[in-house]
Amino acid sequence: MKKKIFDSWYVILIVLFLLSVAMVYVFFGESSYIAVHDNLDLFVAQFQMLKNTDSFFAHGVDVPFLGGVTRDNLPSELSLYTLLYFMFPSFAAYIIGYLLKVILAVFSVWLFVKDWYGAEFENYKPLAAMFGLSYGVLNMFPAFGIPFASIPLALYLLRQIYRKPSAKWYLALFCYPFLSYFSYFGFFILAYLLAGIIWLGIRDKKVSVSLIGALLVLGMGYVFFEYRLFYVMLFGGVETIRSSMVEADLTAGEILFQSKDVWMHGMFHAESVHDKLVLWICVIYFLYVNGKYIAKKNWKGIFHDVYNLVMFLLVFNSLVYGIYNWGAFRGMIETILPPLKGFQFNRTVFFSPFLWYAAFFLILQRGYDLSYKGFRWGANLLALAAFAIILLTPSRYNDLYHTCKNKALEILKGKEADEMNYEEFYSRELFERIKGEIGYEGEWSAAYGFHPAVLEYNGIATLDGYLGFYPQQYKEDFRKVIAPAIERVEPSRSYYDDWGARAYLYSGTEASVVSHLKSFEPLDKDLYIDSKAFGEMGGKYIFSRFELGNEDEIEMELIGVYGTDRNPYAVYVYALGT
Repeated sequence: MKKKIFDSWYVILIVLFLLSVAMVYVFFGESSYIAVHDNLDLFVAQFQMLKNTDSFFAHGVDVPFLGGVTRDNLPSELSLYTLLYFMFPSFAAYIIGYLLKVILAVFSVWLFVKDWYGAEFENYKPLAAMFGLSYGVLNMFPAFGIPFASIPLALYLLRQIYRKPSAKWYLALFCYPFLSYFSYFGFFILAYLLAGIIWLGIRDKKVSVSLIGALLVLGMGYVFFEYRLFYVMLFGGVETIRSSMVEADLTAGEILFQSKDVWMHGMFHAESVHDKLVLWICVIYFLYVNGKYIAKKNWKGIFHDVYNLVMFLLVFNSLVYGIYNWGAFRGMIETILPPLKGFQFNRTVFFSPFLWYAAFFLILQRGYDLSYKGFRWGANLLALAAFAIILLTPSRYNDLYHTCKNKALEILKGKEADEMNYEEFYSRELFERIKGEIGYEGEWSAAYGFHPAVLEYNGIATLDGYLGFYPQQYKEDFRKVIAPAIERVEPSRSYYDDWGARAYLYSGTEASVVSHLKSFEPLDKDLYIDSKAFGEMGGKYIFSRFELGNEDEIEMELIGVYGTDRNPYAVYVYALGT
């Protein structure tokens, strides 16, 4: 009995980890510290807005931000992650999404590795479990954690179809997009699959009809599950801000440097922290194994070793990431395929975290195969070390680390964190009180000093907002409102004109007056805004984190100051032309 428990250490670890995470968030609740960037300021608020307006499944309606954006521009309801926010309160949905991401990664990797090794899998169970767990706890783009975690499941399904095609596998593949996301993953899975079909056709000297069928079925699946996205892309008929986005145009040296940097360190939306341990183990092994091939003049071994294929794909993904910033190449792609204008095809790098940990697993698996028992224990220790490094690295999206650290300092030392927690960031009770006292009835508003997402989350319609895909004409109209500010600060002007996804009220003297820190105070509290343009767009209220120093000049009147000791800041509410 003891031996059985001891041999199942990896199962116990996974269960204890999941229970511990659940207990942390149940205990601390909304006082947990959740990442703001591209998270609380974006998708979480949008999902809450869909719930507030009962628009998850609605058609032909606009949602109340950015002056009214079509529901079709937001994530499809035919998505597991979206449905979590439909079924549960937003904070609970976020935490459940994290737990499901980890479980799905473990499950997907387990299936894939079991299928890959067949009868030998029994020997590699601990490593397969740790591979899945480590990949699952990587703190990447939270809204797309489930699509990240499902990548090995896609590989598993495609292998089944390639070897033994049947209706059940095609049906499962058709439904796979329920876990995925086309713009970030689906497009590239289809592209990789097409490349694989061509390569297998050359190798086997025959066409893989089953994989061509898989390509068509998976493509149809994405169209079905993300029908809103495809409708907007193909039939929307509206010029969007994608047409005016200005991308970088780097030199050859800069492209190589960026490719090297993302290969070594990843990028923040797909932060794999492989540079702490995994990278170095993989590089050392790469030199070792290929040195042996060269010494033995086994050239075929170099090209047939799956480890080298994985390392090649890592280099390829990184080169694509860099080459995307070569203007001439990007222009050629957009000329050949006009629908790809503005599309970020450098997201190949989103597949690199899985590949890094797959390469790492291959090394540990080969260590398992060595006769000396110490290599097996060494491999287990390295797997545990990789897992621990991920948990203890204070990366942008490591909510568990930041929550535990800040709460420990608060409980043990009485030191309150300067960052806002989830509850403080959205301050629901405060904004419900404000809406009641000012008699708010859906008037268009804007935020100054905090993210418009805070207003959106709390049922306040905004002229400002954050979205990477909305009408170009609206961007130009909103620019008239903020022109007095951005024309004074060149970085802000460039940021808005060349990108424009964040249609915010900008400072006229500082790079930003938006902060998730409680102690933040701007040097200049004047608001630089064209009040006439604001009014013409239907704007009535400005919700400001600071008392404005020029309310008379911009024809705004302070109608209330709201806040309590429980809130991180007071909210100053101004009305136009009152």
